[in-house]
Amino acid sequence: MPLIPLHELPTKGINYSRNYIDRLIKEGRFPKPVFLSPRRRAFVESEIDAWVKTRVDQRDEVAA
Repeated sequence: MPLIPLHELPTKGINYSRNYIDRLIKEGRFPKPVFLSPRRRAFVESEIDAWVKTRVDQRDEVAA
């Protein structure tokens, strides 16, 4: 299960600020991170991919 550190999210097209990502997590609108240490976190790659796919699917539903 590959993990993606916060600073590598832009490689998945997610160019949000750390504060905005934190807000989305708190609201339950973004996958929760895995804490590797008290100050280091990463995200499960498959959960990030699913989150992006959901956004694309929502866009396509609106367009249809």
